[in-house]
Amino acid sequence: MINKVLCVLCVVLSQTAWTQNEERIIISGKIVSNTNDLEGVYVVNAQTEVMTTTNAEGAFSILAKAGDELVFSSIQFKEKRVLVTPENFSELNFIVKLNIVMHQLQEVIIRRYDNINAVALGIIPAGQKTYTEAERKLHTVTALNATASTSSLAGGSISADPLLNFLSGRTAMLKKEVAVEKKEFFMKLLEKMFSLDHFVNRLKIPNEYVKGFEYYAVENDKFTTILNSKNKTSTEFLLGELAVKYKEILAVENK
Repeated sequence: MINKVLCVLCVVLSQTAWTQNEERIIISGKIVSNTNDLEGVYVVNAQTEVMTTTNAEGAFSILAKAGDELVFSSIQFKEKRVLVTPENFSELNFIVKLNIVMHQLQEVIIRRYDNINAVALGIIPAGQKTYTEAERKLHTVTALNATASTSSLAGGSISADPLLNFLSGRTAMLKKEVAVEKKEFFMKLLEKMFSLDHFVNRLKIPNEYVKGFEYYAVENDKFTTILNSKNKTSTEFLLGELAVKYKEILAVENK
C-alpha cells in the first residue's frame, strides 16, 4: 500500500515538474552599461536556479516564463533583479541596464624602490649629468646650434639665439637664478646636517644671526665643496673656522 502511494506521488511530482518546464521557453536578451567589459555576468532564474553567463557582447539566453525573476550578478556590477513579463518574450531587444560598482580605496600605500630609477631602467645613460630646472633653462638659451645658416652669423656655426639672449640680459638673469638655486640647495643641506642647537650652543652664533651665518657659509666656495661631499667631520671643522670669522664681523658691526 505504501509503495503504491509513493509511486503515485512520484508520478504526480514528475508531471508537475514536466508541466512547469513545459511552460518555460528560451528568452534572449542583452546587458548594457558604461563599460565594454560585459562578459561573464551571471544570469540566474531565481525560480528554477538555472544559470548562464553573458558573452563578450553582453548577450545571454535562459529558460524562463512570465513571472520568473532573473538575477544579474557580477563583481563589476551592482546586483539587479528583473521580473520577466510576457512582453519580454516578444521584444526584439530585451535590454537590461547594469550599474558599475564604484570601489573606494580605503588606504594607499606608497613604497619607495631606490634600485628602480631611470638609470636602472636604461632610460638615462649612467653617469650622465643631471640639471636643475634653472640649469636646464640656462643651457637652453646658451646652447649652440650647429645647423644655423651661414647667412645668420659669420662661419654659420653658432645660432643667433644665444647672442640675442646675451644682449637682452636673459642669460645673465638665468645665471643668477642658477646661483640662487645652488645656494638654496646648500642651505637645505647644511640645515639637514646640523641642527639649530649646534649653531647656537656649539658655535655660539646668536639665534637671530643663524640664518645670516648660513648664507655667509654657503657663499664660501671651499666650504660648499666640502659640504657637498657630505663629509660631516671636515664640514664641521671648516664651519667652526667660518663661525669665528663671522662673529668677528658681527663684533665690528655692533660697535
